[in-house]
Amino acid sequence: MKIGVGIYGSNGHQIQRQLKNNPRAELVAVAAFDATALPDDYNNKQNIRHYETLDEMIHDPNVEIISLCSPVRANQANDAIKCLKNGKHVYAEKPCALSESDLDRIIRTVSETGKIFHEMAGTAFEQPYLSMRKLVQSGVLGTIVQVLAQKSYPYHDNRPQDEKIDGGLFCQVGVHAARFIEHVAGVRIKEIYAIETDLSNPVQNGGLKMASSCMMTLENGGIASFIANYLNPPAFGSWGNEHLRIFGNNGFVESVDGGARTRLVLNYKDMGEIDVSEPSADYFEIFLDELNGDAMPFSLEDELHPVRMVIRAKEALS
Repeated sequence: MKIGVGIYGSNGHQIQRQLKNNPRAELVAVAAFDATALPDDYNNKQNIRHYETLDEMIHDPNVEIISLCSPVRANQANDAIKCLKNGKHVYAEKPCALSESDLDRIIRTVSETGKIFHEMAGTAFEQPYLSMRKLVQSGVLGTIVQVLAQKSYPYHDNRPQDEKIDGGLFCQVGVHAARFIEHVAGVRIKEIYAIETDLSNPVQNGGLKMASSCMMTLENGGIASFIANYLNPPAFGSWGNEHLRIFGNNGFVESVDGGARTRLVLNYKDMGEIDVSEPSADYFEIFLDELNGDAMPFSLEDELHPVRMVIRAKEALS
């Protein structure tokens, strides 16, 4: 029997497409969600129950997992805790919380309830980052000494000026770059320092930050840095303009131009493009695997540590 999923909100990347014709899970209910976002040929569309609020949907006995893209990201930690305490597993858009105290409350509630919680933290399992992660794990780069990451998106007029709505540039975009460092390069961030600017924000006195930079020390003694911005021009041709370079004492591996080009160089040999033929792994499917008893690739604390670090850096700016 398929597990029932409810989706709440559309303030981010909801999972209706992963649920279409999914052999293990099906969408049974939505709340605060525009039904027109479901294609006409969506399986069992006529049987999906529609609720106005999360509080209504949370009492639906057929809903076992709730996917959260809360309308106000600042409320999402409370939403997650409410779901967990009402016996639901939770899959949450990033950032799942906007303060370390809220992040700790989520982790504590998971322990208290025995329910499963995960952030939509699949960055490291999408190509080419999945292959880069495996190269690092193989040891061919040696000791990871320095990591350089970039995450750049376009600006558009619908981006919230209030960071409470979506987490703001640093927490909802920068977290991807932090995941590059921890989940792909495989080294935990120890200390983190950030700067940001609203220069070029077209809304006078708006709250949207347009660019940020971050420097980090790593737990293995290495260092890292990343930039994040809303400065990716339409002419680039791809929504995300990502770079990731991982330097070890035996060489480096890189992905540039939104994953369009990769390169591995080891000591005196240029190995050229890396093999990215292995299919990307869907993190929601990994979530379902855990429900069936399989181990996750990270502990919950390790999964959420990148968001913890960007929250910590952001709080230091206040």
